[in-house]
Amino acid sequence: MKRLYGLMGMAVLVAGCSSPASAPASAPAAPAAHPYATLAQVMRGIPFPNSNIIFDTQSLDPAALKDKKPGDTGAGASAQYNSVYGGWQAVENAALALEETANLITIPGRMCENGKPVPLNDEVFKKAAAGLVEAGKVAYKAAQSKNLDAMLEAGGTVTDACTACHEKYRDTQDLKDRCTPQAAAAAK
Repeated sequence: MKRLYGLMGMAVLVAGCSSPASAPASAPAAPAAHPYATLAQVMRGIPFPNSNIIFDTQSLDPAALKDKKPGDTGAGASAQYNSVYGGWQAVENAALALEETANLITIPGRMCENGKPVPLNDEVFKKAAAGLVEAGKVAYKAAQSKNLDAMLEAGGTVTDACTACHEKYRDTQDLKDRCTPQAAAAAK
């Protein structure tokens, strides 16, 4: 009987370790990225609040605020310093969010709030998205150093990255002209 159990155990082990003939040769492809929000919604929801966390380090030390009770710092971005992932970690996370935003805004099919497609193929837009990645990297490195002077410089890099895109695509006199670099240039 013991021998029968041993043979059955071996059969189960061999069957479990062998791959069935119908199994695919490679893993299934990841689903394609799909935009769910307009460009303005993404920008207002991710880089705007996260850049404010970075900008707050120009006058507030995240380490000094981390152990205060929620509400002691008032409202605004600096309240993030009191969260579970607060202090300098909140600043690091904000910088990473800026970098990741560049991925999100370049998903094909995303629309601007006026219904126009995001100008993904425009060289200025591509450069602005790359600038957002670079701003996130600079801010992340500065946050890791926990150096307020480095954060001041990083804040400037973030401002420059935002301005590069806003001047061309957002800052128009008429909402219908957003995401149209020629209209933005003509409005100036």
